[in-house]
Amino acid sequence: MKKKILVRSLMGAPIGLTICTVITITFSLIYGNGEYYPVPHELMAVCSSEIQAVILQTVLGMAYGAIWGGASAIWEIENWSLLKMTLSHLAICSTASFPIAYCLQWMSHTLLGAFRFFGIFFAVYAVIWFSGYYAMKRQVEQMNSKLRGTSSANRLI
Repeated sequence: MKKKILVRSLMGAPIGLTICTVITITFSLIYGNGEYYPVPHELMAVCSSEIQAVILQTVLGMAYGAIWGGASAIWEIENWSLLKMTLSHLAICSTASFPIAYCLQWMSHTLLGAFRFFGIFFAVYAVIWFSGYYAMKRQVEQMNSKLRGTSSANRLI
């Protein structure tokens, strides 16, 4: 299990970096008026230079991806209930997300900003979780349907 977590973390790091980069490009397209903003203005204001802000965002983006990648191994623990897997995954990911979002200025540094961050985080998490749950449920139903069709055909022979 430790090896699986390590491998997934190593795979998650570049994915986290890629997601951060896509987000900066998207925000620059929407708000940049033709300019590219590699980091939020607020992050540049607290760092001593733009390159330090970019390095911090790069390192924390990779850490973010690594944590989410490593946490995905939770879904393969067969003797855990779905509730235990979900709550464990949610606890790890939300605990990692908050300090990174706070440090990278993805949220305002107020109590209201924290509530908004967690509200959005939990809403997105729930949408993704329910989408995955219903997709998996559909796959199980299709497999069961095929098994029922195969077993009844075998009885006729």
